[in-house]
Amino acid sequence: MTGKLVIGAIMITAIVAGAAMYYLQVYAFYDPVQPASAEAEMRLTTIAGVVEPILTEGFDGIDSDSSPIRFRACFTTPQSISMLTETYKTYPAAVPLTAPGWFDCFDAAAIGAALEQGEAIAFMGEENITYGIDRVVAVFGDGRAYAWNQINACGAVVFNGEPAPAGCPPPPVRGE
Repeated sequence: MTGKLVIGAIMITAIVAGAAMYYLQVYAFYDPVQPASAEAEMRLTTIAGVVEPILTEGFDGIDSDSSPIRFRACFTTPQSISMLTETYKTYPAAVPLTAPGWFDCFDAAAIGAALEQGEAIAFMGEENITYGIDRVVAVFGDGRAYAWNQINACGAVVFNGEPAPAGCPPPPVRGE
């Protein structure tokens, strides 16, 4: 009888711990990005290297303080693809990162497929929005647009504990 109680206690503890970890990973650390906030202002980098805001409508976004790559956003822009490609830098290495299932406006697989098939174009939002992290904005021909933060080449090397390669800004000093 004692063995059944011990196994029951272990099972209950495991179920509660598993549910808590799931909740913490998928829900707890995400916060909505307020449409009127500075973080909701979508900016692209011009061919000349100047970062400037673009027109957006219907913004919906999430972010988290626990990781610089948890930002995701969905919105529309009235600006045409032809105007955007003539004015702003494209981002050829765009790989949309998955969002939590409950943030259903952002489908990373569909966005990635559209980028591969040329149905959407990725633009450099802001390079090094946080050291080693770029903001990427993908725009479809019908004005739908999606944004996420992605680790860039400098960040990939430095985050692995190696020195920054040539051409990268110096990494921030820890504690600053």
